[in-house]
Amino acid sequence: DYLATLLSVTFAVIAFCVLVVSLIAELLERSKVPRWYFWGMAVSVVAPILTALLFVGLMGGKLAWMAF
Repeated sequence: DYLATLLSVTFAVIAFCVLVVSLIAELLERSKVPRWYFWGMAVSVVAPILTALLFVGLMGGKLAWMAF
């Protein structure tokens, strides 16, 4: 549970940071990067978050590493 949660959050944060930097660079200087790149990056941010939410929902909201 812990490793899956950690990896999902880490991947989503890294993808989000890359997306933000790409969007800022695109705003500062227009490039020839296709629009599907930005949509693909957005999907890379949303997919692990949705997967983690689905997993937490299937586990009943109780993850083993959160138990005290």
